[in-house]
Amino acid sequence: MHSIAEFKQIVEVELKKLSFNSSPKDLYDPIVYMLGLDAKRLRPIALLCGNELFGGDYKKAMMPALGIEVFHNFTLMHDDIMDNAPLRRSNQTVHTRWNSNVAILSGDTMFVKSCQLMLMTEVESIRPVMELFHKTAVEVCEGQQLDMDFESRKDVSIADYIEMITFKTAVLLAASMKIGALIAGAPPADATHLYEFGKHIGIAFQLKDDLLDVFGDDKKFGKLKGGDIVANKKTFLLLEALALAQNENLEELNKWINAPAFDAIQKVNAVTAIYEKLNIKHLTELEMDKHFNAAISHFNSIDVAAPAKQTLLEMAERLMVREV
Repeated sequence: MHSIAEFKQIVEVELKKLSFNSSPKDLYDPIVYMLGLDAKRLRPIALLCGNELFGGDYKKAMMPALGIEVFHNFTLMHDDIMDNAPLRRSNQTVHTRWNSNVAILSGDTMFVKSCQLMLMTEVESIRPVMELFHKTAVEVCEGQQLDMDFESRKDVSIADYIEMITFKTAVLLAASMKIGALIAGAPPADATHLYEFGKHIGIAFQLKDDLLDVFGDDKKFGKLKGGDIVANKKTFLLLEALALAQNENLEELNKWINAPAFDAIQKVNAVTAIYEKLNIKHLTELEMDKHFNAAISHFNSIDVAAPAKQTLLEMAERLMVREV
């Protein structure tokens, strides 16, 4: 069995081997730049771990693992344009370093490349792998659209938010694990439990991301701290605060949400103070724990010996205690 660190090193080496045309430079240089940024490589590692969990040969799952990472980075490149984000992993975003048109076209090319890589798998697993990959790709787009819809909606509930992050974030982690299992020939019931494990870990992962945006160290986080607050993003934290706030807290929160002009640092500090009064950090951690426990319940139902499960279990636990 390989460790997380070993799989990460393997993925990094294999990513560098991917070949892209040298011309036009403004099409391919942004792709190389994006894939070269320091990253956790969570999804390809999850795919390789899901494969090895069922006795698969990781080398036969390597190209789909790279495909998942290329697809993930394509979504980030386009998300950054929509969010007008200046930083990604503590570096300039592609649309900032080049421009939005370049980022759109380079991202489109990355999506095509991801499909080509996903097809480079065992013949007997191509159909289920591609069906799951394409289903997941559509769901990720649905999640992004829901996220954008939430910007103008006044009636977003916690359930709506969980549905959105399930599509936008969690299903790709879940699909990564299940694709690895499918390539290894896992029994259908076990592959489904692994998918549900990945889905709930993905939800908890996004909740942690939301938490870090407010309460994390921005130097470690790799993005501007409080960006969700500045943009009035309807995260779990904001929706929970709106549900709980009363009197002066609710008045203050709505003032900052509706302010047409404001000092960003002042807004972040003021809203964070309201979150602290309402114990929002703890409530978010409780929601994370709920999904983590659901994930472990599915994981325990997988009919594989405990030693083979250690790497994926370690990955899940790391995601819950991370600072970045």
